[in-house]
Amino acid sequence: MIFRKEYLLMMVGLLANSIGFAQSRMEKSFNEGWKFYKANNSTFFTDFENGQKYFENQGQWTKLEIWEDITLPHTYNKDDMQKDRNFFEGKAVYQKTFHPDEADKNRRTFLKFEGVGAVAQLFVNGNYIGEHKGGYSMFVFEISNSIEYGKDNSITVIADNKSRKDIIPINHFLFPVYGGIYRPVHLITTNKTNFVVTDQAAPGIFIRQKNVSSKSADIQVEAKLETKEKTIQEVELSLEIKDDQGKTVETQKYPVKISPQGVTYVNETIKMKSPHLWDGIRDPYLYSLTAKITANGKELDAVKQPLGIRHIEMIANKGVFLNGKKYPMYGVTRHQDREGFGSALSFEQHKEDMMLIKEMGATTIRLAHYQQSPQMYALADSIGFLTWAEIPFVNRVSYYENDNAKQQMVELVKQNFNHPSIYIWGVHNEVYSKTADEQVPVLSRELNDIAKTLDPDRYTVAVTGYNVIDRQENLSTDVQGINHYFGWYGGKIEDLGPWAQKVQKDFPEYKIILSEYGADGNIDIGKEEVEAPKDVISGKAFPENYQTETHIQQWAAIEKNPIILASYLWNSFEFAVPAWNRGGVNARNLKGLITFDRKRKKDSFYWYKANWNPEPMIYLANRRDSIRTHKNSKIQLFSNLSKVQLIVNGKEYQAKQGVNSKHWVVDNVELKQGENKIQAKGNSGNEVLTDEMTWTLQ
Repeated sequence: MIFRKEYLLMMVGLLANSIGFAQSRMEKSFNEGWKFYKANNSTFFTDFENGQKYFENQGQWTKLEIWEDITLPHTYNKDDMQKDRNFFEGKAVYQKTFHPDEADKNRRTFLKFEGVGAVAQLFVNGNYIGEHKGGYSMFVFEISNSIEYGKDNSITVIADNKSRKDIIPINHFLFPVYGGIYRPVHLITTNKTNFVVTDQAAPGIFIRQKNVSSKSADIQVEAKLETKEKTIQEVELSLEIKDDQGKTVETQKYPVKISPQGVTYVNETIKMKSPHLWDGIRDPYLYSLTAKITANGKELDAVKQPLGIRHIEMIANKGVFLNGKKYPMYGVTRHQDREGFGSALSFEQHKEDMMLIKEMGATTIRLAHYQQSPQMYALADSIGFLTWAEIPFVNRVSYYENDNAKQQMVELVKQNFNHPSIYIWGVHNEVYSKTADEQVPVLSRELNDIAKTLDPDRYTVAVTGYNVIDRQENLSTDVQGINHYFGWYGGKIEDLGPWAQKVQKDFPEYKIILSEYGADGNIDIGKEEVEAPKDVISGKAFPENYQTETHIQQWAAIEKNPIILASYLWNSFEFAVPAWNRGGVNARNLKGLITFDRKRKKDSFYWYKANWNPEPMIYLANRRDSIRTHKNSKIQLFSNLSKVQLIVNGKEYQAKQGVNSKHWVVDNVELKQGENKIQAKGNSGNEVLTDEMTWTLQ
């Protein structure tokens, strides 16, 4: 598979560099030269409101002598939220001085924030500009009328990650909402006639696709235009499609009159012949679509967006079909935080996560439980992961979050509308009610309506933590997601298969996704016997081998049951949970297949790699369960080779297949006292693949 470098340069590189379209629109990094101050909350509120002790001139924090110089992205919780529940939760102040060019005085200036946890208030030269509620979506403020061009200006942002009943998620229980300006910020300047910038940080154009096949496709473009000139502007709107080599393949131009009042909407369709389809990981081919506004031969504004032409269909009890061909839905989930960094990650760190997921062989990804960095959706486009995007209406309800949930649903859809990798919008996760008339099902219907009204071409999904399809909170969306940890939060590992068979019998025409499954596993705890922990809530020892056994058996069951259209293991990476103390590591969810620092891969990672990634491989499992007390032991290995051998202390054993063709087992291997050298071997063409480990019999 080709990694689309050109597309990443277009979609991601601009986040760190100045990009201009013939001096029309300019987008510059606004991440350098910030100062930071984490406030004591009780003092902070009093002093800010009085405007006396620390703050002068209605928001000019010039008297403070305890500023810390920082570069964005930045979070003030990178350490404390990863230790225990005694973390800082509250306000912090960010301030920056910038000097806008005098030449931009007759242009428009905007600040675009990719993410601030969780409430942001913006001040320019001491003047209050506005507030954004929600720690995961982008937002834009125009500051044209509040800055002084050709002079130094003060930009101040107050960030607050204190949990609130009116902002989702309403608590820090399942995952931490890190505070701060933890994603990049951009300074955007445009001419007075431009594509709309302030439409919930949407790109200004929305691309829809109709009648898609390898023979033709209708590319529908809705553009939102506005002008701050005093008269109607007669302009030309051009739509240009280029292939992945930058060659123009389609161009159309339209005369447009832009009113100085309100927003001018333009809808046009480009008919493409013999399009090269975006086909997921099989062929993630990307065009680009550039919309331009010109007048009298001068370019006034331009917006460039990805264009992946594809058709996606989900058919109950059959599967997911991409461009008419069944698509393998090998799914993982991902939280965005990382040990020592919190959620303030670089593009290189986002890319590393996606490359690890690609190595595993995944074909689809659930970005849970909130809108993630725009870099992640750009990477998914380029790599070819079918992507599930969702809002953080998760875990608990307060009955005060309705407005914010609707706001975040609008933002999620509008901001990510043009990413071809996204196939489904998530409206909620594990929120419940006693009847179908209460807040959760009613709000879920409203959220679904928002998503389908804005984007009728994609699917919607809601998720329950019960293994029941038709609970009262369910079935408001196109697809039903089921989070269920068979053998962990109840029942036995092997219960998944019979459950799926019953669902197939009772709900054969329902679109069902197993949206979470798995078990915790501490990579530093080895154990000879596979035993379920007695207490998964307060237990202090979660040996890795039980997690391994869970994934071995449950993936084998998933691939045999077509009623499960897609499945998403929980989770690609360990992540912080400040309220937890489980499994031997404080403040950590240990269900990840890769450690929190991304440095070590658990056995389960290699299990999925053997099943999903066609690259030949062989791996000995239970290598960390190395202290043995039984002379006769079972050894298992993961391999996608047609035949494997096991050699123990020079003695050869023939492995047999276990739960499926990638699972190899040798029973009753005889160990000797002390160290035992174990080697697995198999042929891939002319190449011999091997793996080794050592067990010690005591």
